[in-house]
Formats: sequence, structure tokens, C-alpha cells
Amino acid sequence: MVSFDDSEAAEELAARARALMEDVVLPTERELRGDTAVSRGTVKELRAAAREYDVYCPQIPEEWGGMGYEFRDVLPAFEEAGRSLLGPVAMRVDAPDEGNMHLLELHGTELQKQQYLKPLVAGEIRSGFSMTEPMQGAGSDPKMIKTTAEKDGDEWVIDGHKWWTTQGLEADVLFVFARTDPDAHPYEGCSVFIVPADAPGVEVVRDVPHLGSEMTGTGHAEITYDGVRVPEEHLLGEEGEGFRHVQERLGPARLTHCMRFSGMATRAIDVAVAYLSEREAFGETLAEKQGPRNDLAEAATRLTAARSLVRTTADRITAGEEARVEVSMSKLFTANVTQDAVDAALQLCGGNGVGKDLPLADFYESVRAFRIVDGADEVHRRTVARDVFADPDPAELDPVTRFRG
Repeated sequence: MVSFDDSEAAEELAARARALMEDVVLPTERELRGDTAVSRGTVKELRAAAREYDVYCPQIPEEWGGMGYEFRDVLPAFEEAGRSLLGPVAMRVDAPDEGNMHLLELHGTELQKQQYLKPLVAGEIRSGFSMTEPMQGAGSDPKMIKTTAEKDGDEWVIDGHKWWTTQGLEADVLFVFARTDPDAHPYEGCSVFIVPADAPGVEVVRDVPHLGSEMTGTGHAEITYDGVRVPEEHLLGEEGEGFRHVQERLGPARLTHCMRFSGMATRAIDVAVAYLSEREAFGETLAEKQGPRNDLAEAATRLTAARSLVRTTADRITAGEEARVEVSMSKLFTANVTQDAVDAALQLCGGNGVGKDLPLADFYESVRAFRIVDGADEVHRRTVARDVFADPDPAELDPVTRFRG
């Protein structure tokens, strides 16, 4: 088996995470069998178990309720959590809260951290990141953002229309990306705001129907903001620096997403191996036939390459680099590798793969979206291509040149 250059602390944390998964999370998942959303009571029990196993929210500093591990050292534990759709929820490394907690940790004021970060870490509240907009608004190109926030005395007034706000229906607080300077290029004219979900003018229109497992009970909301007023202290970070702040959130979040999904692919391969080793056809087990062996060998090889790439990129981020191209490579490659691994495992398990007695069908529903969320494949290919062709970095061009591009 290929080994990685993980620290001793990372390996010990991952070992405890695996024990939690085997002892608590996977048995709970099997009880749900993919057709029932996990209850709030069960989530509370899973998180209590994560605390007992000493793996609860390892990525957040201790002063805010986490365990204070370095970013690079939490990644193997994230991978263990990804072996079940319930794992990230149990360990409090689930999206979008994990990324929003990181954003607050980086740019929140002391008051904002006390009011929002601490209860998020504790699991007392939930959050949504409200950036994507319908049709002609911001999607793969966030520069097209139409939502505005205008200063009125000591308040900001937010107007706009968002959708695909993950966990928007359940959120207690929303992190809203809006344009604050209509005359500036979006790179300098956007900001992030903390908006209580029950603020007047916030309307959750609907849960957008979507492909994906219902096990975690997390939806994607369409939300309108109609004259929503928040005090000026609800500006998160610096005014006009929203793009920079969001990139600081998305880079690490994309890697943690990769690790969760590589954990899913690892378990999919394990499930397929177990099934093929028992299932007999045409006089021998399926595990003895060359075709299935080749399929899983290919999946395992590409998955190992993806896991290595993510770790190498994480090392760059830990060293203080943005590693934008490497992050795009990691996200693009891991998303496709994971999808292919889950698809191969499901195919090899036949009817049992399609059925929800095994986790593969739920994995299959969930993994397809990974090639779109956190930047579609095409967007990341564009970033990599710019590097391959040595194009100028758009972030370093003057606003006029950027507009032309």
C-alpha cells in the first residue's frame, strides 16, 4: 500500500477518525439505508461520539471550540470522514459550515467570532454561503454578480436574488456576497456580509430540486434579499475585498472537499472488493475474473495519484502560498477520479450497487455534483490552461484590461 508523508499527529488523528467511523458512523448509516434523512437527534448523538473519540472539529483553534490542528494535518481525518455521507456531519467537518467557519476564523472580528464562529463550531447553529445567482447573475463567473449592498447611515441595505445556497433552508446565518461599489471592477467592488436568516427581507423561495442523496437532509435554497438591513459591523473582513476573502475560503475548502470525496471513493472500492470476493458466477468468484480486477486496479491507481496531489497542494498552502493552479488541478482531477471510482464500483456490484442496501447509490448521486460545485470542471481547466499557456494572471491586470478580458 502506498504511504503518504503525513505527520505522526495527522496519522493518530486519522486513526481515531477511522475508529469512530467503524464503531459508530457506519452502523448508523446502515440503519438509514439511504432512504431516510438523518434526524437532528441522531446528528447530536454522532457529534457526541466524535467528541468522545477526540476527533470533533479538529480544524478550528481550541479557543473557539475546535482542536487546533494544522490544516495539513487534518486532511487524512477528513478523508476518513468522507467514507460515509454522515462522517463529515459527525466530525463537524461538513460543508458549507466548515468553509464558513474558516472564513470567520480568518476575517471575523472578536465579536463576530463570539456571536457566530463559536456556536457554529459547537453545532448550535448552521450557516449558508449565498453567492451563486440565477441565470444572468453570478455562477461560474462570479464577476457577473448583481446583488448589491448600499451603505445607509450605520447600516448596509442588501438587495438581490441568490440560489444554490447550500443549507440555506436550515441556516441560522447566511454569508452573502454582494457588490458594494458599482463603479469598481468586481475584484475591488464586492464584499461579504453576515446576515441572520430571520432578518426582515430575507425570503427563502424554495429548496431547489436536485440530484443527490437525501441522507444528510441538506438542501440548496433559492433566496431573495429585499431591502435587507444589517448593521455596519456585519461586514465580514474589509470592504471591497470580498473576492480575496472568498478565494481564501475556497482554496482550502476545495482541498477538504477533495479529501472527503477521496474517502468516499476509497470506501466504494472497498465495498466492491468485498462484494466481488463473495459473489460467484460462471464457476468462480467475480474477484477472480480479470476484467473487474483491472477496473479496480485502475481506480485505485488514479485515486492514489489524486490523494498525493491534494496533499502536495496542501503543503503549498501551509507554506503560505495561494497555490491557485495546484488547487484547480486537485479539484478537477479528484472530482473526476472519484466519480469514475464510484461508477466502477456500482457497475461491478450490479443490482446491489443500484439498490440502497449498499452506500454506492447514495455515493453515485452525491459525487456527480462534485464536478460542478466549488468550480465546474471547465472553470478549473481554464485556470490550468492559463498557466500552461503562460497567460497573464487576471488578478494582476488593471481593471480596464480585465474588463476587456
